[in-house]
Amino acid sequence: MTPETNGGFTYPVGYQRFHKDQLFNFQLNRPYSLGYARLEDLTAAGQRIATFAQWKTEMLRLATEALSEGRLMNAAFYYRAAEFYTFPDDPDKQPLYGRFSELFYCAFEKHGIERIQVRYGEASLPAMAIGPEGTARGTIILHGGYDSFIEEFYSMMRYFAASGFRVIGFDGPGQGAARRKADLPLDYHWEKPVGAVLDHFGLEDVTLIGLSMGGYFALRAAAFDPRVKRVITSGHAFDYRKVARPPATAILVFFHDHLREFTNKLSRWKIKKGSMEAWNISHLMYVLGVDEPMAALEFALELNEENLHSDVVRQDVLILASRDDHFIPFRLHQEQLRRLTAARSVTDRVFSREDHAQNHCQIGNVGLALQVMREWTDTKTIGRVS
Repeated sequence: MTPETNGGFTYPVGYQRFHKDQLFNFQLNRPYSLGYARLEDLTAAGQRIATFAQWKTEMLRLATEALSEGRLMNAAFYYRAAEFYTFPDDPDKQPLYGRFSELFYCAFEKHGIERIQVRYGEASLPAMAIGPEGTARGTIILHGGYDSFIEEFYSMMRYFAASGFRVIGFDGPGQGAARRKADLPLDYHWEKPVGAVLDHFGLEDVTLIGLSMGGYFALRAAAFDPRVKRVITSGHAFDYRKVARPPATAILVFFHDHLREFTNKLSRWKIKKGSMEAWNISHLMYVLGVDEPMAALEFALELNEENLHSDVVRQDVLILASRDDHFIPFRLHQEQLRRLTAARSVTDRVFSREDHAQNHCQIGNVGLALQVMREWTDTKTIGRVS
């Protein structure tokens, strides 16, 4: 398969083995697959990484080298990678985010990005908008999920703009600058930030794309806001309680209900050890703005079928799923489809190893995923302009 190229970005085909451990390998493939990083850089870094500390060191080395050679885009996303596995209590976390943001907007300062602050209660949500190339064909709103920055999806936004869509991306509560600058904690009531964006731009007919956990958020928003006419999701679970097998979930609930203080102490001990589980716990606490591990667990348990409201989603829906998604078990895919009982239409696409898109959010062949999204959107937006 050949790389998909559009909007000035090339999306390489193939999930690389940069590292033997998936926790590092996926995060190395992530900027590469989205068109922001060089193969040779990540290949060299992957050979030197064994710990979170080494991850940070290597990403900063790549950033410094890229910056010295004037490769601002590469440097920006290497700073982003360094920030990703930097724990919330590390004093470098905020400066690394700031450096990423600064370099990103320097790298793309001539690309016509409109930066907007969307009023959100007493705070604001950062958004970016790109005008369509050629005849306008409608508006797409795009956002991420649990651990993303909207800037990461700029190459995807540019792809749709090149196809004639006006594209608006935003960081919602808990994401990117909304968390790091406005101190807004993650909130699954996603109809609120989506509604704020729609109000700000005066939109009545949009396609909403939610990536990773953002897929859950997007469907939730669509259930409550009819101005969303079409929904595309990739890499979400309809009920995050069911990501683990029932026995494991039952144990978590038991510990939550009966051993709360013990579990808090155990979780804090794990955080001090600095393992992947430690990063998961501490990052969830960070995006939620809580200081108790069990409070973070409670949020995870709230991301369930009942709070999603799949049965009242009335829009056209496209669900993208990857056969070997290491975050979201494939067994949940058909269950999500069956619950969209009121949708105007439901389309799904399952990606396999043959597609090179079997990983979470089709990392490995983002270009193919974008092509599928665009072709589906084409069939649903003919004659509509917003």
